[in-house]
Amino acid sequence: MNPRIPSIGLVRFFSTTRPTFSKIGKKPIQLVEGVEFDVHKLPYEFCKKFTRGQDTFIMDRRVIVKGPKGVLKTLVPPFMKFETKDDLLEISVNDPTHKVQRALWGTMRSIIQNNVDGATQGHLTIVKFVGTGYRGLLEKNEKGEDIVSLKVGRPYTPKLKIPEGLTVTSPNPTRLIIEGADKQQVKLFAASIRAHRKPEPYKGKGIFVDDETIKLKEKKVK
Repeated sequence: MNPRIPSIGLVRFFSTTRPTFSKIGKKPIQLVEGVEFDVHKLPYEFCKKFTRGQDTFIMDRRVIVKGPKGVLKTLVPPFMKFETKDDLLEISVNDPTHKVQRALWGTMRSIIQNNVDGATQGHLTIVKFVGTGYRGLLEKNEKGEDIVSLKVGRPYTPKLKIPEGLTVTSPNPTRLIIEGADKQQVKLFAASIRAHRKPEPYKGKGIFVDDETIKLKEKKVK
């Protein structure tokens, strides 16, 4: 009798081939003219920690990206490695076979790419108000700070202070354009506005961000 041939899954399980490394992490970042990149070691008392499984990592360095649009800082763990060659930044990790290092390799590379883009070109998000009378107004509060007032069918008017580092303009009452160097900050402020009237699926009203759409539902008739 011929011996049983192992399944494909078992063959892969015992495979001795090298694991797939981060495709995103290996891609170099173009440091365009006007961008400065630096890595600073942090004193231990200022370091933050994070835990994955049984491992604890210390974020002991700060990556700084400077450009015409601003300065962006990101904490990184000790296993991240950075090397600049001419106008290219190459990012790697000490052990690409380690699950956490491999996962953060691509994540950190994406964050730093966003920072380079933000420091040179900036990031932009469009907030759209859909609904009768729905609009966003740019005003100042009693302290003279820039705020966004939301008219979205509430019995009160939500007023959101515009975070430092962001610029908000309004080409018309139903559109807000949020701009800034920090992509995460831009998206978070847009999300905080959207949270005051999320799109609803029956009339299609609400606050939409960028290309967001919603599939309309039919009301059930009893």
